[in-house]
Amino acid sequence: MGPPRSEFEYDGGLATALESIREIAFEVAGPNAEQVDQEAAWPERSLRSLQKAGLGGLVAPTSAGGLGYGLLALAQSCETLGQHCASTAMCFGMHCVGTAVIAAKATTYQQERHLGPIVEGGNLTTLSLSEPGTGTHFYLPQTTLEAISPEQFRVSGKKTFVTNGGYADLYVVSTVAAEPHAPPGQFSCIVVPGDAEGLEIGPHWQGLGLRGNSSRTITLNDVVINRRDLLGREGDQIWYVFQVIVPYFLMAMAGTYLGVAGGALEEAQTHLCQRHYSSSGSTLAQQPVVQHRLGELWGTFERTRQLIYHAAQSFDAGQPSSLTSVFSAKAEAADAVVHIVNEVMTLMGGTAYGEGSKLHRMLRDARAAHVMSPTTDLLRIWAGRALLDQPLLSP
Repeated sequence: MGPPRSEFEYDGGLATALESIREIAFEVAGPNAEQVDQEAAWPERSLRSLQKAGLGGLVAPTSAGGLGYGLLALAQSCETLGQHCASTAMCFGMHCVGTAVIAAKATTYQQERHLGPIVEGGNLTTLSLSEPGTGTHFYLPQTTLEAISPEQFRVSGKKTFVTNGGYADLYVVSTVAAEPHAPPGQFSCIVVPGDAEGLEIGPHWQGLGLRGNSSRTITLNDVVINRRDLLGREGDQIWYVFQVIVPYFLMAMAGTYLGVAGGALEEAQTHLCQRHYSSSGSTLAQQPVVQHRLGELWGTFERTRQLIYHAAQSFDAGQPSSLTSVFSAKAEAADAVVHIVNEVMTLMGGTAYGEGSKLHRMLRDARAAHVMSPTTDLLRIWAGRALLDQPLLSP
């Protein structure tokens, strides 16, 4: 199936970065994928290799020493990693999302304190939005942010499904606005260090798929945070959600699932060309019905890929309608990966169904595509509302 095509690469710098990611995906992430899945182990070797290669600052601005790339580079990177290990792709993608949120309105202090160590490969970050009871409404936090002095806030609450939980150096946490007279619906984002006193990390993640995700619960027990770690202004949360968090998060997920789908198709191609009938010596690849079905799956894959890349390019270029494309890209990626991996398993038969098959892992990883918020249903609704000029967050 191969890596992203060169015509989508903006410049030599991005081409070099993607080549480094390909090498790490092939030499580190892929060989460790089975162990990561079986042991539900956070893919440390892969993540540290990416940081060591200078890729931790992929989406950090050049003014802070980062590589300065946007959604297209993120989608391509996660696609390449996802083809070999979906857990690695998701963990790296979430680091990039957290980095983008920190960078969006970073002060000089935040550039030096947070972005500097990120681009130098010393800090790993992640996003902490979901909470118990919020369901798909991840943008409605109940975690509180209380002003306790002119220099400090106190943060209290619980976050769930935090990727890189227990391993991140920085957690980007959403909270209710601290201003006591703030209107309902105003929220804030703040950076919480991983070693902050009162930050409690929950049990290890044991999921059906994406088992190396370390998607854990974190509890903030009256954690005291410097006011300078507030991102933007109090009440900026909704701006962050639709201008930074949602597009970067959706592209990271869409790229990851596209990579899983591409990996499944590659497995199918290899198997169908090598599988011989003992009676005739012919291969499955010579059967017209198999050719037809594989060609159909390729069409689904390539259509989805083009939509994802188009959405990413449109957002990077600042086109007004790009957010609708971004919503649809992740929704289509979710439909495509589940369909493709499932059908590839059918094409490959018992070989794919047996224990130890890569397809066994890919099918479980793919199924998370519809579950992770924003869910496919919510994204379809948002796309429809955008097309009908309706408020995205209307009841």
